[in-house]
Amino acid sequence: MAEEVLRLEGLRKSFGTHEVLAGIDLTVARGERIAILGSSGSGKSTLLRCINFMELPTAGRVVLDGEPVGEATRSGIRYREAALCRLRTRIGMIFQQFNLFPHMTAAENVAEGPVSVLGLPRREAAERAARHLSRVGLADKAGQYPSRLSGGQQQRVAIARALAMEPEMLLFDEPTSALDPELVGEVLDAILALSREGRTMLLVTHELGFAYHFATRVLFLHDGRIHEEGTPEQVLKHPRQERTRAFIGRHSTFAF
Repeated sequence: MAEEVLRLEGLRKSFGTHEVLAGIDLTVARGERIAILGSSGSGKSTLLRCINFMELPTAGRVVLDGEPVGEATRSGIRYREAALCRLRTRIGMIFQQFNLFPHMTAAENVAEGPVSVLGLPRREAAERAARHLSRVGLADKAGQYPSRLSGGQQQRVAIARALAMEPEMLLFDEPTSALDPELVGEVLDAILALSREGRTMLLVTHELGFAYHFATRVLFLHDGRIHEEGTPEQVLKHPRQERTRAFIGRHSTFAF
């Protein structure tokens, strides 16, 4: 069996009286590529944000590499910020918005985390930045500021920035949703290239055709629960649940 890298046990998240995640149980093996689908409000982005603790779960456990995150107490689970900061260096996240520092070049944006968070010498961080910018096809843009880059190029810089931390896992939260249609392909190509390296990746997306080629497993979320899961062939071509079929039917123009 493949080695387990992440396990979620009864994960719940509420905002006030509104429960967004209603009990997620999920085991992720090292090297798996999971596409997460669902309508708006189904809990997809919240799930990713709870995995890297940008949002603290209301209940349930997150287990990373066999170690439960947080300390169990009588009143629940206590999370220490220093421990969560260390965890976030192991789980890279790419957002809808690029969030690059406008006063830094592409290379400086990518090198900043290794310097300020990991404590790498600037020369070593610069070499790491150059290597990862090259991997996403932007070696020639290293000295450019974000304002001189297209949206697709900025998102690829953001991917290189996450890679520069050398995480165990990558989370993508609809990484193409803020892009003009003609720029989507270059970002998806970069993600697909990374997927061939055997990385553990979880991707929230509405690009169903891409999900079919990218994923080893597909999850369909509805009302904060995993409503259906299986291989891309099972979920995208032969869904069992009516809600899954209706969702895919609304996106019937995608190509396998």
